[in-house]
Amino acid sequence: MARKGQKFKKIKSEIKVEILKKYSEGLGSSRSLGEEYGISRKTIETWIQKSKKEIDITVDHRKGGSGRPKTEGLTREDYKERYEILKKYQAFLEARQGEK
Repeated sequence: MARKGQKFKKIKSEIKVEILKKYSEGLGSSRSLGEEYGISRKTIETWIQKSKKEIDITVDHRKGGSGRPKTEGLTREDYKERYEILKKYQAFLEARQGEK
């Protein structure tokens, strides 16, 4: 499991293909290829499983976009609209708090 602040290595697709080619030709096991390239044996085994299922390993299939949305290109009107939405939401929460 990933730890907070952990950095991940980005491995070029050419290296992935090269490793899978060597593995399929019997020129090394996942362990020996992992040691040779400095990559985890489990990572290579994952690539092998994906290639057997015909999943393209050269493409990153993870979903992105987590975290705070980018605010580049927002206009003054966008900020005003966001402010009004927040004011309405705050009024809603205060009204709800008064009901209790």
